Formats: sequence, structure tokens, C-alpha cells
Amino acid sequence: MRLTPTSIQELQALVRETSCLLPRAGGSKFALSTRVDGITAVDVSGISGVIEYEPGEFTITTLAGTPISEVDSLLEDHGQYLPFDPPLVERGATLGGTVAAGLSGPGRYHYGGVRDFLLGVRYVDSAGNLVRGGGKVVKNAAGFDIPKLMVGSLGSLGVLVELTFKVLPRPEMCATLRLDFEALEDALQAQYKLFPSPMDIDALDLELSNTSPILWVRLAGFAAVLPARLVKLKELMGGGDVFKGTDEELIWRRARDMEWVPEGWSLVKVPLTPGRILTLDGALVQTYGEQGVIRRYSCGGQLAWLALSGSLHLLDDLLNEQSLSGLVLFGRPGESRMGVSDGVSFYRRIKKALDPNNRFAEM
Repeated sequence: MRLTPTSIQELQALVRETSCLLPRAGGSKFALSTRVDGITAVDVSGISGVIEYEPGEFTITTLAGTPISEVDSLLEDHGQYLPFDPPLVERGATLGGTVAAGLSGPGRYHYGGVRDFLLGVRYVDSAGNLVRGGGKVVKNAAGFDIPKLMVGSLGSLGVLVELTFKVLPRPEMCATLRLDFEALEDALQAQYKLFPSPMDIDALDLELSNTSPILWVRLAGFAAVLPARLVKLKELMGGGDVFKGTDEELIWRRARDMEWVPEGWSLVKVPLTPGRILTLDGALVQTYGEQGVIRRYSCGGQLAWLALSGSLHLLDDLLNEQSLSGLVLFGRPGESRMGVSDGVSFYRRIKKALDPNNRFAEM
């Protein structure tokens, strides 16, 4: 039996005959997609393509192995896009892998994450059956919300084969304000100032490395009114450098595709709240030094992306001390989850119901 199925039927047969398997496709998140001993890796990148796209209905249905770049190109031709900014596009990320890893980019700040745009799924269960959850229309409320369970499941509940997303019109124009600060406390105070403002911010990221903190603020909308909104934003923030056009696009592509992560470094995703940034950041610098950790606090401080050159065991201890959890995207296979594990009891009940024979590997 081939381990690179090119059809759903081939995948179903393979699932029935494999005792413990790990689905993979683009390999963009190699800590999550590289097999370890005792696990069979199944490459589903051949199960790819757009099944149905209705621009007027603002929905698209694709096979799970479809590269995000292919979908982005199709949507762009119709003036639409996936607002949650799926990450790692240039590294070959697929829609199935993005859902399984529960990943969203900077656009999550304004529009919500991948779970908010996923309408329906089809997946192969542990018996090799093809199961549908959700639907193909925006107004769909029938049945248990299986699609939400698949977000962040890392392939441990079933192999995704088909996905339906809602999409939105692409903004006519975007502009980004860069604000430089001497200290993290100052950058955080500026960020807090934006939360209650009527600025309608599209994306908000705080970047720290061995340079001074940088706050990136993106506006998006109609070209006729964006300049006036930008003037008000600069007045509120007391200045800043403005980026538009290609330069502006490159800023957020660099963020979305993790181009700021040095080659060979680990990358860890840590959910948190803005009020915990200062304590976490201090502990990171104390543990790794300024040169050993690059931090990007994304989505208004709701998510930390941590690039590290040193041991992840130190980070595991640090996250446990601060009651935080982490997901490793770049790093050694077998070290995917770090820190505290919330919701284990609920997950175990779901795992037992959907995969009673433990056919799907837990990363």
C-alpha cells in the first residue's frame, strides 16, 4: 500500500491497514509533520484541489492537501481572501495542516482565527469511514460542531480530506504604522491605548529581538477614507513611520511566513493575554539572553511567537512555572507540546469516541 495516497478512497484503505499513522502534507511545520519511531507518516499532499468556489456566496471548498498559495491566488482573482492570514504560505503550508495545527496569522486580531472561518469538513475516521461535519454554507447550525474539534487536533482525531471556508472581500487599501520604543513597558502602554480606540485596527503586532521594541499597526479598508484614518491614528500615537504598497505587504508577509525566524532555530506558539507579556518576556530574556530568543507578540498580545536557539526543555519549565502552554512548529519531532496541558480530560473523551483504537498518533 502506497503511503502517498492520491485519492480519498486510497486513503481510506490505508487507514484501515495502518496501526498508528501521522498525516502530513506540505511539511511546513516539521516538528509536527515528521514521524517518530513506531508511527507511519502518510503524505496526503496528493489529495489536493479546489472542489467548489462560489464567489457570490463567499465560500470555498477544497481538498485538505491544497496549498494555501493556490487558494490565495484563486481568491485574489475575485477580490477575496482568507482574513485569518494562514501562516507559512511561502513554506508550502496546506489548508488541512493549517486547520490541524490551529494556526492563524496577524489578521486574527480583527477578524478572528481559522476556527471562525471553517464551515465544514470531511475526514476519514479510525475505521476508514468518510465522515462529514458542518456544511458548505455560512448559515449552518445543524449537528455537533465537528469542524471546531478538528482545529488544533494535530491529526489525532481523524485525517482531514475536505474543508469549506467562508471568505471576505479583499480591502481596497492597506497602510501600516511603525512605532519604535526604548522599553517594552512603553510599547505595551501604546498598545493598550489602541484597544478602546475607534481606529478599527486590522492587525497589531509587537516585535522584540536584540533591537528596541517595534509596534506594527495595520489599517485596511476603502481607499477613499484610509488616509484620513491614518492621520487620526498618527495623532493618537504621537507620530510613527507609514508604509504603503509593496513595502507594507512585505512587512506582513514576513510576519505571516515567519521569515524573521533564523535558520535552524525552534519556533513555539504560546497563547496568552496582553497582561502577561511583561512577566513572560522578562523570564525569557533571563533564561535565554537577548541574543537567544526573538519574540513577536501578535494579535494584540493574545499570542506569542517565540524563536529560540537554545534548549526547549528550559522553555518547557518556564511555561509550566507561568501556567502557559506551547506548541512547537519548528524543532525536533516528539517535542510538540510544552507547558501546562489544559482540557486533557475533555480531549480524552473526544479521542476515545472518535478514535477508540488509537489509530491516529498523538503529537
